[in-house]
Amino acid sequence: MRKNVTRKATRNKTTRDGAMRHKSTRKDVMRILEGAEQASLVTALANRGATDLAGVEPAVRRIVADVRRNGNRAVRRYATRWDGLEKGEPLLVPEDELHQAWDQSNPELQQAIEHAAGNIRRYAEWQLPAEWRREIEPGVTVGQLVRPLESVGCYVPGGRYPLPSTVLMTVVPAQVAGVREIRVVSPKPAQATLAAAAFLGVREFYRVGGAQAIVALAYGTEEIPRVDKIVGPGNRYVTAAKKLVAFDCAIEFLAGPTEAVVISEAGDPSCIASDLVAQAEHDPDALCIFITPSRSLAKKVQSETQTRTQANPIAAHSLSRRGAILRVDSLEKAVEAANRIAPEHLTLPAALAPLVLNAGAVFLDEFTPQAAGDYVSGPNHVLPTTAMARVRGGLSVFDFVRVIGCQQVSREGIKSIAPPGITLATAEGLKGHAEAFRVRCSHA
Repeated sequence: MRKNVTRKATRNKTTRDGAMRHKSTRKDVMRILEGAEQASLVTALANRGATDLAGVEPAVRRIVADVRRNGNRAVRRYATRWDGLEKGEPLLVPEDELHQAWDQSNPELQQAIEHAAGNIRRYAEWQLPAEWRREIEPGVTVGQLVRPLESVGCYVPGGRYPLPSTVLMTVVPAQVAGVREIRVVSPKPAQATLAAAAFLGVREFYRVGGAQAIVALAYGTEEIPRVDKIVGPGNRYVTAAKKLVAFDCAIEFLAGPTEAVVISEAGDPSCIASDLVAQAEHDPDALCIFITPSRSLAKKVQSETQTRTQANPIAAHSLSRRGAILRVDSLEKAVEAANRIAPEHLTLPAALAPLVLNAGAVFLDEFTPQAAGDYVSGPNHVLPTTAMARVRGGLSVFDFVRVIGCQQVSREGIKSIAPPGITLATAEGLKGHAEAFRVRCSHA
């Protein structure tokens, strides 16, 4: 059996971005890789770069220039062409339409939104950094001030799948942080998306999406005021627009297609496969990897994903193109590989959590579906991809506040810190800095 698996696997070629290209006659949704092939894939994934935006950037640059030059007229033209905006229809969704969407939602959806929002809010409240002041040495007090951003724009996708959950994930942390002006943009917003916004008390919801929405938020138009920061996931056009405006308007990060890694040695194949399929159905370019020391479990998960994707063509396509099962020597080696990959989502046994270094979000043990993080458990589902988990975690309340350093020195304290301060200033050749210490010492 091992020889057969290896022989078939040699037909595959690993591309630079970690995609697995194979002959169209291949029936396995996920390939089992060992040895050199497995190591080659991990290396390719570890070296993967940001989402390739070269193909869309020229078009997005034209949109950026057009909206900056022509403002609302350009935004409305694009919204009419791509977002289904009717002629003369306002970009801003009237508040009564938002409330109507909530009122017309079935009670089960209302309860689900309320439940999810409650957990997301509680988690963000626990995250919120506190202000503090402490005496670092006699007469010298230091601390931090925590202040919210003034305004943020929340992008909510409305393409292949409407995502009311993204309204919750972007708006709630901003509210907890104390952001006064929260603007939501979404193309062709579904009733559930409007209902979620209504529940949260959103007052500015604009029915526009794509690059034009990002540019409008970044620079402002006659109908859409500019914001200080833009957050939220989107397609390549949205991502390219965020990249192009990032020097003029803050963004959280550039996100690419969904990524998931699952590690297990003795887990339930149906639970493992269900997580892989769930994340794979987000996007044909999703990256889904299962890592295990068990050959038996590898085969069972392979079979289970095959079955579960029969009625899910998007998941089948992504798992065939960018899905793989890696057979390693131990669970420790599995976590080592996952740390190199730095995935958006990572599921593994709780006992291995201390070994995790790089992941956007972590899910412990098999009764924690990755979908829990997508909707209701509380941590955010706007997560870093393309190995950005090496440098940051997911969207959080920290993205909506400024932590400002604060210090206070007394007459006694200046006598203590002036000598080293003067020495350092003199070493740098900054006479005015040294004098700022001396003049206070003379008055103390």
